[in-house]
Amino acid sequence: MKRTRFSRRTKQTPDTEELIRLATQLSLSGSRLEDTFWERRLSVTIDRLLRNQDEAALNAALDHLYGVGGRAYDELADMVENCAEAYHHALAGAGAGQDVLLFAAPVLAWSRYAIPSGSIVPEVLTNLRVQLQAHVFAADVRFGLADYFFSPDQLPQSYCETAALTEKLGKTALHGRDLKLDASQMAETMNFLSDTRYLIGVVCVSAGGPLFRWQEEDGSRNEALKQWRAQGGEVLRALLPACATEPLLPQSFHAAIREADRASRPYSLRSAVAFLQTTLNMPATNLRAVVAPYYDRQIEEYRIGFTLGETAEVVHGVVWPLLENEDEAAELPGQIETVLRDAGVREVLVLDHRFPLEYCDDCGAPLYPNPEGEPVHAELPEQEEESMPRHLH
Repeated sequence: MKRTRFSRRTKQTPDTEELIRLATQLSLSGSRLEDTFWERRLSVTIDRLLRNQDEAALNAALDHLYGVGGRAYDELADMVENCAEAYHHALAGAGAGQDVLLFAAPVLAWSRYAIPSGSIVPEVLTNLRVQLQAHVFAADVRFGLADYFFSPDQLPQSYCETAALTEKLGKTALHGRDLKLDASQMAETMNFLSDTRYLIGVVCVSAGGPLFRWQEEDGSRNEALKQWRAQGGEVLRALLPACATEPLLPQSFHAAIREADRASRPYSLRSAVAFLQTTLNMPATNLRAVVAPYYDRQIEEYRIGFTLGETAEVVHGVVWPLLENEDEAAELPGQIETVLRDAGVREVLVLDHRFPLEYCDDCGAPLYPNPEGEPVHAELPEQEEESMPRHLH
């Protein structure tokens, strides 16, 4: 998830200075032709740094421009993301070459049990290919999938790692094949009540051609999502037994991650209400939600503690993190309250004083607000607690 960049004192190398100069010039451009001029030079520099695994130069330039403010930061961030998730594969001779794009298909899920991630068996991978080709991608593309269902902890953690995965997948996708990954090399997955899983692949098309179904004349983004949820969702259920699921639209890698971050916040709240109803055998109207802002150096997130009726004990909690460009001025408490009331919770208490960003010393779980304005540990009734994940979104 993208978070606000904190100012850091970093030594500016010639590469960092060049990135800052080119991004600033791009932000000052007054025409599309001038945009293209600066974009071409900026992409060449970024591509070289990605190949050389120079993440430090990229982050130093981004940190500097974020602190300065203005459009240059957004221009550079967009270009770095684009270079990490896409490239042009030139063909020998006079061919136009291939445009190659890393994509992700997020799936929101919740369960009382551990939400699965891991290797995808060939039969399921084949069925996913069929549904993606039928409902998501344009007619003339080739694509390849990673044979792994990723948790957020297992996604590439840097631009250089993302670019390396794009290149690796691209080599297989250009031949219409899938990429086999070593499950033993993947990071450990943390266990949450609600979380996101990702199907990842690369799609290739002749330069300038449509990649997605909605880029075609008779295509529609809404219809693609509808069919993917209906048809692709049936296949995805085999990967997520005992889970409630909500597939999101497959799209370019960074856009898909951002959309999943946004969608996961209300989904986590709705999941929490559904979980408490089924686990405690009570209607949502018997729940009370307490909403409060949590700060480090600045506001970082809202936390929502759930109590049973008028009792003060917090039985469950949900974190609503801030995304890029959100701060204290954002109307997030109102959004949170709307989601809760739509889920059936009648009583919502919004606290306005600042809570410290604290966690339990024993298990590391977040502390949630109770009705008295105290940060406390969320504790389910004892008979329910043994079957639950230790960490809760």
